Amino acid sequence: MIKVFEELVDITKYIKETLPEGGIVLLIGTLASGKTTLVQNFVSMLELKDEATSPTFSILNIYDNWVYHYDIYNEGSDKFIQSGLLENLELEGYHFIEWADEKLEKMVEALGFEFMKVEISLEATSRIYRVSYGS
Repeated sequence: MIKVFEELVDITKYIKETLPEGGIVLLIGTLASGKTTLVQNFVSMLELKDEATSPTFSILNIYDNWVYHYDIYNEGSDKFIQSGLLENLELEGYHFIEWADEKLEKMVEALGFEFMKVEISLEATSRIYRVSYGS
C-alpha cells in the first residue's frame, strides 16, 4: 500500500501518527528534494529544543536523544553498516536515514526491523511524498 502526500505538514503529521513511539524512516529523493527539510519540520513539530540541521558531513545528528538523523550521501550504506550505526536502530526514538538505498533497505529488512519508506519527488512546482512500508 502506498500513501501519497503533497504537503510537508501532512507527511510529518502522518509519520507522527503512524509511528507514535518512534521508528525507522528511510528517506529517498534527489539532491535538494527536501529530505532534511522534512526532518527539520518533524523535529519542530515535536517541539524539541534542538534545531535540526543537515548531518551530511557528520553522518549523524541526534536531537534531544529522541530523533536520530543520518545522512549517508557521502559514505553510502556500506560505511553506515561498517561503522556500527545499524545497531543504533535498536535505540528508542525516531531514525531518519537520508539517501537510503536498496542495499540498506534489504539489510534493515533482513534484521527484522519494520520501517517506513518516504520517496520524495519534485513535480512541477511541488513535492510529492510517497509512503510505503517494509518488513
